[in-house]
Amino acid sequence: MKGLLTLLSFIAAFSSVVLGQTDSEPIQYTPTHNITTIVGTWSSGSQAVVTGPGFASPNNLSFFLPENTGVSYSFTDDGFYEVAQFRLNGNGSAPNCATAVLLWAHGQYTLQPNGSITGVLFGDGYQQIQDPCTAVSSFVQAYNTTELYQSWGISQDPTLGYTLQLYQYNGEPLPPQYQITTSPIMLPTQPLRNVTPASTPAPADNIVIRKRSDASTRWGWNLGLW
Repeated sequence: MKGLLTLLSFIAAFSSVVLGQTDSEPIQYTPTHNITTIVGTWSSGSQAVVTGPGFASPNNLSFFLPENTGVSYSFTDDGFYEVAQFRLNGNGSAPNCATAVLLWAHGQYTLQPNGSITGVLFGDGYQQIQDPCTAVSSFVQAYNTTELYQSWGISQDPTLGYTLQLYQYNGEPLPPQYQITTSPIMLPTQPLRNVTPASTPAPADNIVIRKRSDASTRWGWNLGLW
């Protein structure tokens, strides 16, 4: 029995060495983190959403409406990043009451040794929300939070090339993003406006919400999805 316990202990210790981790050690990076650098600009789907001056204008809290929903991230090699998102959230009980959300933010990121990414925003990020079925149909509010992406990886699609997969703090995957360029398309990596805590109303026509039939037919939007 003693010999069997010794053998089992040896096997457990050997497995820990091979896997590169123990109970007290952080998870190690997998090869998918190293297939190429995360530096550059990435965009999902039809790549209609791209970070930088073509998406957001922080000085007047406005957006340039993309032709389709999507998400885009940019990362520099010295620790800065930018986020651009446009999504539609469907309402099953009231199809004409879809909510549109445009979001822009930027700050500094750290690739953590456990395979996660943490981001500290500058505090000048903002999002515009439009719900045609509420009393205030469109408003802008500040977006400033410490971000956590539970894990990430890069693979190579035979047609679309390098593909970045980010997982949010709760493990939910963001849409896969494809590398547009290795030179990040970003606004200046510094605070770009004075931060005020209060939400401010926005003109109702800043975002155009189309009915489900129009949206799904013209641009292929799936309400509730990216």
